[in-house]
Amino acid sequence: MFVQPDKDQALTSPPLSYAGLSAEDLAAGVKSGDRAVLARAITLVESQKSAHQTLAKQLLQLLLPDSGNAVRLGITGVPGVGKSTTIDQLGLNLIEQAHKVAVLAVDPTSKRTGGSILGDKTRMTRLASARDAFIRPSPTAGTLGGVTRKTRETMVLCEAAGFDVVIVETVGVGQSEVAVSDMVDFFLVLLLSGGGDDLQGIKKGIIEIADMIAINKADGDNVTRAERAASEYQGALSIFTPKDVTWFPPVITISGQDNKGLDGLWTNVLNHREKLTSSGEFESRRQNQAVAWMQDMLSDHLMARVKNDPRIAARLPEIETQVRQGTLLPTLAVDEILELMGL
Repeated sequence: MFVQPDKDQALTSPPLSYAGLSAEDLAAGVKSGDRAVLARAITLVESQKSAHQTLAKQLLQLLLPDSGNAVRLGITGVPGVGKSTTIDQLGLNLIEQAHKVAVLAVDPTSKRTGGSILGDKTRMTRLASARDAFIRPSPTAGTLGGVTRKTRETMVLCEAAGFDVVIVETVGVGQSEVAVSDMVDFFLVLLLSGGGDDLQGIKKGIIEIADMIAINKADGDNVTRAERAASEYQGALSIFTPKDVTWFPPVITISGQDNKGLDGLWTNVLNHREKLTSSGEFESRRQNQAVAWMQDMLSDHLMARVKNDPRIAARLPEIETQVRQGTLLPTLAVDEILELMGL
């Protein structure tokens, strides 16, 4: 026998959930420090499914008031400079000082192969096994928008989960360093001894946005070379205009492997925070980070609209062909696309 459904029930959509958990359930689990729920929440915000994105926005809005209190530290350097070893030891040192450490490893996806550059290597093994540490690789799908959305949102989740130090590691081979520098409080560039103008393959633009440079592997027979390199880089920095009025980027020598200089590294991070807080620059930087997040997300969503609009999808291949052949000016091509979008 057919039973007429209740009118209110028929008009009400089922509540959104992920793995059987509502946004409120996920938020409660994250705030309680449940690592399994935190991992599920991160997977949710990384999902491209529309329903998942809607739920993720609800979750992030619930957790936003519980975020923002952590030290946000970005670390970059070319492969082989010792980032993983340094972060592994630094994280252990911080845990011994009663901190909770989250490491977000930004892993750019190869545009050619589609695979992750860092791959599935086991890294930071000691820190990964620590109870007060959480390590999460985050492939970017080859886009800076991927860095922006996934890393920033994952940072909110980790801070709400009680991690008071969030380290964002980049692979050091692309423009993701600039994107990461705009979402952290302190941006550290790791280099090797060598000095001069080569900068070990890192663009000089990366040096300009550094809050500190650390010459790594200053151990054994390499100590003198590392100290000489530090002096050369300190001199090179003098030609750049500092990002902040109250802070001039120092250059130090460290050994992540031998745990030398890492206490001084952390002291500089805290001194930087104290000086910028006193001057008001820290609050301004955090506010600018929030606005930059909004602007990057707006660009990301506009591009998604372009790709998903059937009228544009039908016309776009021809527009791209004309631009490629030089018969259509790129600015006119953009105007046409915006017109198709009704903008």
